[in-house]
Amino acid sequence: MKIPSAYAAHDSLAAPARTHPESWRFALGMVVIMVAGYGIMSTYWALIQTIAGVQAPAVLNDAETGSSPIGMILLLIGFGSMAGGVALSAEHVHKRAFVSLIGPLDLAWSQFKRVILPVAGITALVAALPFPGEARELESNLPMGYWLALLPLSIFALGVQVVTEELLFRGYLQQHLSVIVRDPRLWIGLPSALFALGHYMPAETGANAMPLALWAGAFGIAMADLTARAGTLGPAIAVHFVNNAAAILLVSYQGDLSGLALYTLPVSVADVEPVRAALPVDILLLVVTWLAARLALRR
Repeated sequence: MKIPSAYAAHDSLAAPARTHPESWRFALGMVVIMVAGYGIMSTYWALIQTIAGVQAPAVLNDAETGSSPIGMILLLIGFGSMAGGVALSAEHVHKRAFVSLIGPLDLAWSQFKRVILPVAGITALVAALPFPGEARELESNLPMGYWLALLPLSIFALGVQVVTEELLFRGYLQQHLSVIVRDPRLWIGLPSALFALGHYMPAETGANAMPLALWAGAFGIAMADLTARAGTLGPAIAVHFVNNAAAILLVSYQGDLSGLALYTLPVSVADVEPVRAALPVDILLLVVTWLAARLALRR
């Protein structure tokens, strides 16, 4: 399939991947990412366990579920271990600078700033609407003062998680696949399918696991499209950050991953009726924010 002219910027973004385009490097790079990422993650949690001392079992349990502020912060920062694996793969397997996965930094930052404000505004507007379906009152999760005091660290931890996922899926996977298979349906579709698979969590989300994974796949396609149009990860990071901030820092479902939320909904992510009622709104919000980001990039 011919690459659309709208994706011309992606050729420049993927240029460093073409210096060593061999398929075996891509396969080896994936092994390095998984092995090194696991090793760094294991070291990270061992260090946390040592620092926590006698409190380690409780701290690690909170970090596994994200049910407390410190547990959620540790969980989000732990995603950075995978970024370490991506860095090792980029630098030593593909002989390219790690930061080149982001694209030109000045351009990425400029595009990030242009996209984040309209996307945040639209998301805030939708968040102010009543929850779909049966009327449900938000419940206070953290005192406002405590939430504000935690906010700088919360934003940092969330940034680590978002940037790591973008570096892996829209950075390493998308760029290196694009020099192996030229068809954008593949170099956009395959990383997005893996992104969806990573969000398939039946143990936590029950019967909602497949619909939520499919939504994640659609989100991955939208972020891949933005990256291909922009030629940097800046816009995808902006949209991804706003999306996760709304769901993790502002209003979360009760239970797992609610530790940093200012408010929670009186339902869990495994409850079928309320989650299915909210999905059409989430899909519409995804489409509108994706379009808003594209318009912002044209300015």
